[in-house]
Amino acid sequence: MLKVAIVLSLLATVVSLFSGLFFLVKDEGRSSRVVNALTVRVTLTALTVALIAWGFYSGQLTSQVTW
Repeated sequence: MLKVAIVLSLLATVVSLFSGLFFLVKDEGRSSRVVNALTVRVTLTALTVALIAWGFYSGQLTSQVTW
């Protein structure tokens, strides 16, 4: 369940990235929609990092690194 939430959060971040690009090109930077897309993207990224940290802390995610 946690892995699905992480993947969905990453996909939502990518969608927000491209919507910000679309608003930047369409509005030529004259509206606040680009800033709103950036705010959503930063929030989603923080959520993704928090989910990954929680996964390692709770033991649901493990690393296979040998070092």
